[in-house]
Amino acid sequence: MSHLDISTGQIVANAAETERASFIKRTYVHLAGAIAAFAVIETLLIQSGVATSFMGLLSGSKWSWLIVLGAFMLVSTVANNWAHSAISREKQYMGLGLFVIAEAIIFMPLIYMAVARAPDVLQNAVVVTAALVGGLTFTAFSTKINFSFMGRFLMIGGFIAMGLILASILFGFSLGLWFSGAMILFAAASVLYSTSNIIHEYNTEQHVAASLSLFSSVGLLFWYILQFMLSMGGDD
Repeated sequence: MSHLDISTGQIVANAAETERASFIKRTYVHLAGAIAAFAVIETLLIQSGVATSFMGLLSGSKWSWLIVLGAFMLVSTVANNWAHSAISREKQYMGLGLFVIAEAIIFMPLIYMAVARAPDVLQNAVVVTAALVGGLTFTAFSTKINFSFMGRFLMIGGFIAMGLILASILFGFSLGLWFSGAMILFAAASVLYSTSNIIHEYNTEQHVAASLSLFSSVGLLFWYILQFMLSMGGDD
């Protein structure tokens, strides 16, 4: 096991240019690896028939989705804590890997429906997500503004969104296009916030945690873009 010294590393913005560039490169290489792993796992889940069984399980009771959502939130918290470990690099990678698996499972119903009903929409959602992430990344790095002030607003917005989602599951109503549209804006802000944090909040030894944060934000954006496009096509 490789042990990390909690005192090593410094805030990326204060690091030497070469060290800063190296950190950013490592972060985005890990993000690309997480996205690739997510795609592979998702493909295996769908092609193996696991997704079909999972859809049947979810359709059995409204409580099933609440249990899955609760489990995802719990696993995400554990994964994030591991990824921020200042003791073990292996534990950081375990956290990132655990989160990728959890994300693939939570995405399974949406991806399954997209593949079955509108594969072109799935491809379009990928392209739109990539374009938005690229634009937001350029904005964060070119302006060099510290967007950490957005954290409190994102936390409040996240609690409100989660409350609405739970209410929709419990009482059986649809949140509709307006909610998906609002969540796209929320997720875009989250990507901008996470990208800004790479420079202004993380230290040079936290590229695994930084990549997990970015992966989570990009995943959220992709989820609501895909959901919005499916709804626009009448495939709720």
